[in-house]
Amino acid sequence: MADFMKLLQQAQEMQGRFQKIQEDLERVTVTGSAGGGMVVVDANGKGSITRIKIDPSVVKADDVEMLEDLVLVAIGEAQKKAQDEQQREMGKVAGVLPLPFKLPF
Repeated sequence: MADFMKLLQQAQEMQGRFQKIQEDLERVTVTGSAGGGMVVVDANGKGSITRIKIDPSVVKADDVEMLEDLVLVAIGEAQKKAQDEQQREMGKVAGVLPLPFKLPF
């Protein structure tokens, strides 16, 4: 029974750490870019887009499709970096609790 109580206590501590990580990830900024920095996208560590910056030289009425592609690439890169940051931070906490299985991060 003492082992179960210890495991329960560790689980509660881990839950608190996960909560703190989630709060910290909201304050992290990751950046994705495309076109050599002509389109830059910032996101928080949870993947929510917080800013998009577009160099005026890529805003051309006759080539909107290229601009759309650059924006998509930059957003994808920022979200991938945010996902990597989440996995890195969650992996730190998951290693603390001795579970007989791997957590899906």
